Formats: sequence, structure tokens, C-alpha cells
Amino acid sequence: MKSLVTLALLALLAAPAQAQQSFVSIGTGGVTGVYYAAGGAICRLINKDRAKHGLRCSVESTGGSVYNLNTLRGGELDFGVAQSDWQYHAWKGSSSFQPAGADNNLRAVFSLHPEPFTVLTRKEAEIKSFADLKGKRFNVGNPGSGTRASMQELLDALGWKLSDFSLASELKADEHGAALCDNKIDGFIYGVGHPSANIQDPTTTCGARLVPLTGPVVDKLIAERPYYARATIPAGLYAHNPQATATYGVLATLVTSSKVPDATVYALVKAVFENFDAFKRLHPAFAHLNPQDMIKDGLSAPLHDGARKYYRERGWLR
Repeated sequence: MKSLVTLALLALLAAPAQAQQSFVSIGTGGVTGVYYAAGGAICRLINKDRAKHGLRCSVESTGGSVYNLNTLRGGELDFGVAQSDWQYHAWKGSSSFQPAGADNNLRAVFSLHPEPFTVLTRKEAEIKSFADLKGKRFNVGNPGSGTRASMQELLDALGWKLSDFSLASELKADEHGAALCDNKIDGFIYGVGHPSANIQDPTTTCGARLVPLTGPVVDKLIAERPYYARATIPAGLYAHNPQATATYGVLATLVTSSKVPDATVYALVKAVFENFDAFKRLHPAFAHLNPQDMIKDGLSAPLHDGARKYYRERGWLR
């Protein structure tokens, strides 16, 4: 009887320790974008092995890159997906991050898919180039998104103002496709990995057209800013768009804070890279990812120590 009571007490004492879990959150973007899919894919792999590492991951739909970086800095998120250009600006304290200064606690985890800046227009508007959008109704992106901030850089380089559009709307990524097909706007810009449901829906529903984003101003932006690169949206990827579309863009990156424990970041990268084939199958935009590129391309902030430890164990870093 004494043995049974002792065993029962030991079981009760052990139960809370077994049930105790740490919760981690990943800030992403609109629910129709690849950021949300990326966060969901990462969380799925973490949660699959939560009995081993004690982490439970949740994905949060947010305003996008700039929002995620600001919220991460404030300690309200554990991880966030952000464009490579806005990771650079947050680390350096430049552009829209200048008032707050450099985020010395920002840490890189890995990069993800390329994100070409994608301009989509109503077929009835007969837009052939970005210059044709002057005086049109154009969605410049919601405040706090990386797309909106990058759009402002492009406008500044062109010498344009928001008033050069007849309407400069600020719709979220999951709203602009419907607005385009409902003739509420003539076009929108969106930094996104391809293929994307956000682009597929309006091209299929109302024959929306991709517009190239090229020219001397774009050439200068690419030459002066290391986080930009030329990109091409493949021919025939979307309905009614048989041509290849030249543009430029950034990389999506996963970032965190130095305040997040090494063990947490280590568990995340291990969950992704030890299930890497499964991860790549979770979205078409991930199909051509390569681990050796992911741990260096598009990363301005230092690698988190937890990520660095795993990459060294795999022989990817010295």
C-alpha cells in the first residue's frame, strides 16, 4: 500500500512537468499570401515533435514585414517573416526604422523564397508599363507591410508622390484582388512568392494582367541596394498571362530576437531542416530551396546563436 501511495504521489509530481510547454508565435502576413503558408508550414513541423522539445507553435496573420519587425522588437512575437530589405533597414536603423534606431537584438534564422514585386492590373485598363499607372486607381499596400514600404522607395526613386495616382488605396493583401475584379482599383503591387493564390484568383476570375517593372530607375535601385535582385515571373504561370514578366524583388526571411532562447531557435531550425523534403512540399514556392543558400542569402542581421549551433553541427558553417 505504501508503495502504491508513493507511486501515485510521484506520478502527480511528474504530471505538471510533462504537461508544461513553451508557446512560440510566428508573425506572417495576409492569410492568402505565402508568408502565412510559410509560418504554417514551420509550425506544423514544430508541433509534430512537440512531445520531444516541449514547444507549441502558432502562426499569426499580421500586417506584414514592417509590422512583424516592430512587434518582434517589442517582444510581442517570437519569430517573424520579413522581406530581406526590411530586415536590412531594421538592423541598420535606416529608412522607416530611423526614428527607432538600429535593432541590435534582431537576429536572422534563415531565408526563404524569392519575392518578386508583382504589379497586376485590370485588363480593361490596358496598362503596358508602370508609367501608365500615373493618374490611375492603384493599391499601394497596407501600412506596416513590406510591400508598402518598398513601394515608397520605388515612388521616391521615380520622383512620384501618392497624389500622382487618382486613388492610392491601402487595402490589405487579401482584399486587393477582389477590389481589382470589382473595378474599385485599376491595379496593385504585391511582393510575393510564386505561384500565389493572391495572384491566381484575379487572373483567373477577371483576366487580370501582369505588368513588367523595369527601366533605368529600377536598374539604379538594384545597383545601389544589395537586398534587391532582378526576377522573372515565368511565362504561363497564371491564366491569361502567357508571357514572362520581368521585375525585381527581395527574399522572404525568417527573423527572431537575441532574447529568444537558443534552445527554442535550435528546435525550430532542426524541425525544418530534418524534415526538409516535407517542408518543400508544403508550398510550390519552396520547391527549389537549398539549405546552404538559406543560411546566408538575404540575411543582414547576425544569425541567432541557436540557429548557428545547428548549422555548425550539419557542417554548413565553420
